[in-house]
Amino acid sequence: MAKYKDLCLVMLESGYTPLSVYSYLTNNKAINNKTVILRHDVDRKVNSALKIAELENDLGINSTYYFRYPYTFKPGLIQSISSLGHEIGYHYETLSKTNGDQEKAIILFFDELEEMRKKCEVKTICMHGRALSRHDNRDIWKASDFRDFGIIGEGYLSFNKDVHYFTDTGRGWNSKNNIRDFMNSGNTGYFINGTDDLIQLMRSGRPSTLYINAHPERWAINNIDWLLNYARDSVYNIGKIFLGMVRK
Repeated sequence: MAKYKDLCLVMLESGYTPLSVYSYLTNNKAINNKTVILRHDVDRKVNSALKIAELENDLGINSTYYFRYPYTFKPGLIQSISSLGHEIGYHYETLSKTNGDQEKAIILFFDELEEMRKKCEVKTICMHGRALSRHDNRDIWKASDFRDFGIIGEGYLSFNKDVHYFTDTGRGWNSKNNIRDFMNSGNTGYFINGTDDLIQLMRSGRPSTLYINAHPERWAINNIDWLLNYARDSVYNIGKIFLGMVRK
């Protein structure tokens, strides 16, 4: 968590303006300076999300938190994060849940979205990669339009090639152990491994628009938590390698 705070401080010191997904999509025409779109996919360990949200709030930063329904959808905690000025979004995975059935996936998407909206405002969405599934949840929009549900943007599909995307999926910013957490634009030539590399990139002032996806579960509050996170991610990464070999 201390390293994540360093990342945020350098972001601000380097002249970048951090924005939530919603703020960027609705105001980007008026943005002329350096920008960081800041997003958090809350796949597990919801208490870590609150810690990150509080840290960002102390620094005057607003970002986006995407919650899986029902796995990490904890209304009390979500309301606490929302009260700090952060955006709350829906981390959907309904195509995986319905084993690729488009019709059932759309119905389930609507039902889960409506349940979330009973507790909080949801204006943007983002797919959950669900590495063990054969299905890419973004494919739900090949036959439907998320705007029909009052959604103004999707965390992957609503961004152009001018946005340079970096994610800590697989416990690194290099996407080495990443199966689906990619955007069409990618990071277009910037090769980043650790957080210090990302910090140095921001200090250089380029690129002008970064898009950072930091999963709260990966940012430990103490050494024991860090060791547990490291062990878990190492096991997951081995599983991803094996899964990739099986699929090939």
